Parts: sequence; C-alpha cells; structure tokens
Amino acid sequence: MKMTTQFPELTLPQMLRQQADTHPKRTAVRQKDFGIWRPCSWAEYFDRACDVANGLRLMGLEEGGHLAILSENRIEWVLAQLGAACAGAVSVGVYSTSPAPEVAYVLEHSDSQIVICEDQEQVDKVLEVRARLPKLARIVVMETKGLRSYPGDLVMAFAELEKSGREHRKLNPGLVHDVLARQRLDDIALMVYTSGSTGKPKGAMLSYRNLRAQAIAISSHLGLTLRDSHLSYLPLCHVAEQMTTVMAPIYLGSQINFGESLRTVQEDLREVAPSSFLGVPRIWEKMHSAIHIGMIEAGGYRKALYDRAIAACEPFANVPRNKRSLRQRATFGFWYLLIFRALQNYVGLRRAHIAMTGAAPISPRIVAFFRTIGIPLVEVYGATETSGIALGQRLSRLDPGAVGEVIVNAEAKIGESGELLLRGETVFVGYYKDEAATRASIRDGWLHTGDVVEQTDGQYRIVDRLKDIMITAGGKNLSPSEIENTVKGSPYIKECIVIGERRKYVSALIQIDFETVGKWAEENRIAYTNFRNLVENAMVNDLIDQEIAEANARLAQVSHIRRFLLLTKELDHDDGEVTATMKVRRSSIQTRYAAEIESLYKPA
Repeated sequence: MKMTTQFPELTLPQMLRQQADTHPKRTAVRQKDFGIWRPCSWAEYFDRACDVANGLRLMGLEEGGHLAILSENRIEWVLAQLGAACAGAVSVGVYSTSPAPEVAYVLEHSDSQIVICEDQEQVDKVLEVRARLPKLARIVVMETKGLRSYPGDLVMAFAELEKSGREHRKLNPGLVHDVLARQRLDDIALMVYTSGSTGKPKGAMLSYRNLRAQAIAISSHLGLTLRDSHLSYLPLCHVAEQMTTVMAPIYLGSQINFGESLRTVQEDLREVAPSSFLGVPRIWEKMHSAIHIGMIEAGGYRKALYDRAIAACEPFANVPRNKRSLRQRATFGFWYLLIFRALQNYVGLRRAHIAMTGAAPISPRIVAFFRTIGIPLVEVYGATETSGIALGQRLSRLDPGAVGEVIVNAEAKIGESGELLLRGETVFVGYYKDEAATRASIRDGWLHTGDVVEQTDGQYRIVDRLKDIMITAGGKNLSPSEIENTVKGSPYIKECIVIGERRKYVSALIQIDFETVGKWAEENRIAYTNFRNLVENAMVNDLIDQEIAEANARLAQVSHIRRFLLLTKELDHDDGEVTATMKVRRSSIQTRYAAEIESLYKPA
C-alpha cells in the first residue's frame, strides 16, 4: 500500500498564511547576499507577500491579471509570485537567459500587464521590444543600479513596490484576506511556458489543485518532510524548480535557500548541504566531469585508490542499501571513509537523503556512478503538463534505466504505439489561448504525453519521444535518446545528436566537453588556443573515437554509431540550436548542419 501525505485543502497562498500562523518564527527562506546568509521567517514571508500583493493592486493588477517575472532565482522571485497569488493574479515565468525576441513572445502571448525584472540587463530586453507589448503597463526592477535615467512612470524599484504596498495595506488591511476567502483550488495559479523545442512555446495553465496534488506526490514518493532543506538554483520558470522551491516547501513547511548567483552554485551547495536535491542531467554530467578532472589532477596513489573504490562498489551500486549483503555494506563503509565521504563533501551532497535527476533522459552510467559513491540518486519523469513528477523511482527499488512507478495520486496506462497516458489531479488545465492544442493533448480525460514507454513489473522505462523514434533505411526502429545518453556517459562528450532516419546506418554530431577535454589535452601536452583549435586536433578525434567505440559496445548492433563529426562550436541558445533549458532543437540542428550531415553518408 502506498503511503500518502495529507495536506489541507488550501490554495498555495492560503497554505502560506497557515504556515505563518502556525510557525511564525521558523525560518522559511534563506538568501545569500555578499557572502552572508540572511533568514526570512514564515511570518515575514507571508507579510512581505502581502505587501507585494497590495503594491501590485495599487499599480492596477486586478484579480485574474497576469504578472511576468524575468530573473534568476532569488527571494524576490517567490515574493513576486506569491504576492501576485495573494492579489488573485497569475504568475508567468520568463527565462533570464532568453534573448529579447523570446522575452517579447512570452510577455505578448501571456498578456502580461506588469513585468518584474532582476536588473538593467533584463529591463533593457523589455524596453527593446516595448512596441510589441501594448498591454504592458509597468516594469518593476529588483536591482536598480544603472537605472537612474530610466522613465519613472514606467520603471519602478521592487523595494518601492514593497514600500507602497505596505502603506496601502495599512489603509486596506483586509485586501489579501478577502482575496484568499474567495480563492478556490480550481483557480489558475501559474502559467509555465514549455521549452519550445519543436515550435513556439505554449503557456501551460496550472491550477492551485495541480500545485497541491504535486506537493502531495513529491512528498509521499520521495519521503520529504518539514525538516528538509533545498537549494533553489534551476530556473523558477521551469516546473521542476517550482515543484521543489514553491509547491512542496509551502505545503510541508520546509526550508529553501537561494544562493548568491548561478556562478556560485557549487560553493553554495557545500555551505547549505541540502537534505534533498534536484539536478537535470547536465548538472550531474558536470559534477561527474568535475570529479573526473579532480582525480586526473590528483594522480598518483589517490587516483589509484579512487579507481579501486569505484571498481569495488560499482557492482552493487543499484542494490538498495537495505538489501545489501553484510559484505557489500562493509565494502562500501570502508571506501566511504577512505574516498567517498570526501567526494560527497566536494559536491555538497553528503547530507542528502534523496537526490533526483529529471527533466530529460540521462546516461545510466552517470546514475550508477553517483550511486556508487553513495549519493541516493533516483530517476523521476514528469512534464510541465503534469505539474512536476508523474513517475519516479523509490530508494527501495533502483532498476537501471527505469523511471519508477506512477505517483500516489495519478493513473498511468500505455496507449497506441506505446505512448504513456496519464490522468489525475496533477494534469494541467490546458494551454493558454490554444484550445486546439489542449484538445490534442487531453483526450477522454487522459493526457497524451508523446513519450513511448515500456513497463515491467510496475516499473516504467522511457524509450523516447514518439516523434523522435527513427526508422532506418533497413526498416529498424531506433531510439535516438538511448544512443545519445549512452554516448554522453563519457566525461569527454557534452552533447550527441544522432542521425539515422531513413539512413543506411547511424551517425552523430558530437560536441566535446571543453573543460574535460581541455584538461585531458594539458595532461597529454597537447597545445590549443580555443574550442575549434582543440576540436580539430587529430588526437582529440581519436579520443572521441575510443569513447564512441566503448558506447557502441553497450548498444545493439543496429544502434552503433558508424561515423561521427565533431562540432567546431558549442551549441548556442542565441543561434536557435538549443532551448532555454538546453534541450537540443533537432529540426534546427538538421537544417543548420545539413551539409555536415550529408558528408557523413558520402563514401570515405
């Protein structure tokens, strides 16, 4: 029988108010400013959200209105979101890495009336496309440096928003409480824009019922409690970080930490030592590469001991801890004290009782590596349209390559062509201003995910996106994700784009990991000046050839990569090659590199 966490039937801001009433002095949020961690209690959290709500109402944001947020993660982000919620409005996240045209699309499509920006850089993006945004009335900015000459009737400081809201609240003390009295679980809470890897992003509307259901799901499935702490660093406009920074913590009453910036994530991780952690595959790949580089630099007996530790513990990495034999426990205990504890401290996860990888497929080798060194890593599967996770592994069952079982409050089944279908309270309301896309996505009450799955003994495995399955010239079905993730298990390979549709054999475009390959080049006394210069070195080509040969050995014959080409530049968001979440835009890549792809199929 599945354990189910129970939460009151309250909306997110209603639950925030309850936490403030129940645990007013307990720390809810910490933010690092100039090297100092500054705490914010639950009472202060709700109090400031109320000030923001009143300030937004004073600026003309009515119930049901739309507020956009364009910033990296910080306390002002969640204050803006919860302030909008306390005013009965809907929040819309925008990626801070987005260029001006993408910012314009989201602001225009979402009908945002106010946008809250982090700094001058983000304000300038909005001003650049101001003519396309007739509904945008005001811009609020968190950091005002460099904005003295900007028009005061358009641009306003976040601190001033809070101050004016505080004064307005004194004159209208019941505004927020009146809004919350009317608020219902089926009201729209949040709009999350999809990555747009195959077209324009769509605005997925999530209700408060969706957010509450996801809080129940993640807490029950992963064993989270009010004693947990989390470092918020993935973009808050992505549903995965919303799940771990906003949904679960507010319902649980657990603690969130905002670091200084994206550049200090590794240092912040070591300082916070969170008890739970969510990383997308690229984060785990970077950590793996960092450890690999560190061991190369250490060399000598330390590298030898590390290799012995991995070899000794890797065979039982996927065996749950409570099912390990006495010999396995003793072996791990010995190497933990000697090697693994230091590695866990290095990545900042020694205190983590649960770590997750999700949002995209990951190499089984990477997952096995972190389990080998003792980090309790589980794979989870979800989507914007499921408000977060829909399937997830449990620490009691770690089947390699699987994403686990369905969450406690949802149902899953396999439809035509092996497509995963889901239903339950976590399934989103629909796409904003796109009824046709909503009808295509939700049919007969079931969400059609577009992902092909296999199921064995209650455990699901994601095969690939339905639209990405390739059929070779010989009629064989291939999963590009399986091939790509096997190849990306190498610390020297950052990205792999498989080609094979209606082709005689499989080929690939490869992007090297510049840092790791650069370190390898230095160790081998290979001179280089930049990315292109390194890639064009014949020894680097030989290195990648060896890595692909190792990957091929783990794949079926038909999936072997026969030829590859090293990209001479890193894939770039600004060039339209990847999305804001670093997902490869396959159609864009195949168009941009059409000549290079054709060269892979010419006689050698």
